Amino acid sequence: MSEHRIRLGVDADGVATVTLDRAEKHNALDAAMFEALADVTEKLAADRTVRAVVLHGDGKSFCSGLDITSLGDREGSGPMDLMAREDGRAANLAQRVSYDWSRIAAPVIAAVHGNCFGGGMQIALGADIRYAAPDARLSIMEVKWGLVPDMGITQTLPRLVGIDVAKELTFTGRILSGTEADALGLVTRVADDPLAEALALAHEIAGKSPHAVQAAKRLYDDTWTSSDPASALLLESELQVGLMGSPNQLEAVAAGMSRRTPVFADPEVQQ
Repeated sequence: MSEHRIRLGVDADGVATVTLDRAEKHNALDAAMFEALADVTEKLAADRTVRAVVLHGDGKSFCSGLDITSLGDREGSGPMDLMAREDGRAANLAQRVSYDWSRIAAPVIAAVHGNCFGGGMQIALGADIRYAAPDARLSIMEVKWGLVPDMGITQTLPRLVGIDVAKELTFTGRILSGTEADALGLVTRVADDPLAEALALAHEIAGKSPHAVQAAKRLYDDTWTSSDPASALLLESELQVGLMGSPNQLEAVAAGMSRRTPVFADPEVQQ
């Protein structure tokens, strides 16, 4: 990573904690933060021993959005650099900080507190699950700067809200509380301590068969907005056949029958 912007820790249960570490700037996104986020998602996508990921921001906010001053510095990386797309990648650098959480096999849980604006909001939307503090402040804020949201929101927001809600929030850029975001479906649950709740959920997930959890994430990610029922139904069957009779599936049955805690093997590391 080019500069210190992210802290990553993985505990004995396979729960990874990713901390946005620019508290003095409310974790605003400068070029170094974009690069660090891309690096950490790349690392986690390659590590199949990680069973769940918790994403949160240090200090007073989850992420306050783009650091406009930093990105406008002509001697630094400008906005056009963020739109550079490497060969073979579906997403550019700006989009990867939201989209690449879907490339991680394990579930990703975002714990949102304080400000979650613009690019920060799109990063949170890239997680599989979002817990938010009741007084968190969330906004699809790009219209304030005369822009459209362009950090992967087309792949996340349509799975959560209707197009009318998406348009109203995008056209106005208005700020929602965590409670209102929950009512609209933008967050999964409101929690007084979203980080503690996210970690508790991550450890619960880490105790399940990682093969089954990862297959379930792939099943929903690949089919949720699909207009091809035949392909979706086929994927259900293919994933199920792959699980049936596998060591972890047999361990789940044996542990359940004997009322003991299961001991699951990690999936092989992707090459």
